[in-house]
Amino acid sequence: MKQRFLTPELELDELPEKPTNVASVPQRSPFRYPGGKTWLVPKFRQWMKKLGVPVPILIEPFAGGGSISLTAAFENLASKIIMVEMDAQVAAVWRVIFEGDAQWLADRILNFELNCDSVKKVLEKESKSLREKAFQTLLKNRTAHGGILAGGAGIIKNGENGKGIHSRWYPATIARRIMAIESVASKVSFIHGDGFDVMEKFYMRTDAVFFIDPPYTAGGKKAGARLYRHSEIDHEELFFVCSRLAGHFLMTYDYAEEVCLLAKKYRFETKPIAMKNTHHAPLTELLISRDLNWLN
Repeated sequence: MKQRFLTPELELDELPEKPTNVASVPQRSPFRYPGGKTWLVPKFRQWMKKLGVPVPILIEPFAGGGSISLTAAFENLASKIIMVEMDAQVAAVWRVIFEGDAQWLADRILNFELNCDSVKKVLEKESKSLREKAFQTLLKNRTAHGGILAGGAGIIKNGENGKGIHSRWYPATIARRIMAIESVASKVSFIHGDGFDVMEKFYMRTDAVFFIDPPYTAGGKKAGARLYRHSEIDHEELFFVCSRLAGHFLMTYDYAEEVCLLAKKYRFETKPIAMKNTHHAPLTELLISRDLNWLN
């Protein structure tokens, strides 16, 4: 098989197809997550079907907002799904949903009277229970600029159509998504921990498929550090671990020279994919795997 490797100068010569219209993709996650992968769902489906669905095990070591894992659960693309997340705030939400308290969280959201004072009161309070930490996390995610959970993110002032903090707070919708996730919870195992550790544990399993979406900090990128509480990872180590995986994997990365060089070093194929950020600005990301011939 002849492998093709991208270099940064090829981006303009070989533009990817038009970005996915995310409005056409079911929204599964309760998060408004920076760096979310809703735009990639059609390609993810294509990849999974090429492997043969349902795959036995899907592992997402950097789950974040969980759009890919949730797609696999709802659409029966995997028999078992393992979601891993290190961030304690994000993990609290997933733990509450997957460990039996989804109804409590949905009711808490539906019954909360949202205003600047009530939001400030909740966010300034130290959460003493996992339940309250989960609610606090979703409240911050839905009322902070860009859904950013990292320190320093301010609360929305003007927002969409001048709605301020109400711009992204849709109680009925968020609660409905939470309860829908509970309906597929038996397929999902959530781990609050290090994605590298889980990859090492399963690296010899030929029945394990990995979707890998690390924080984008390669090549000096600052967005990951600004958006995520745990943004620093060893990108060289991640590529090395992927080279040892017995099962299939698909990585998505920001388009950066360092990433292209790592892909070339480990003889992985790369493919540019068009997407838009939360401000609807066109961007190019990379898909990385051993074989990308399945892409249209």
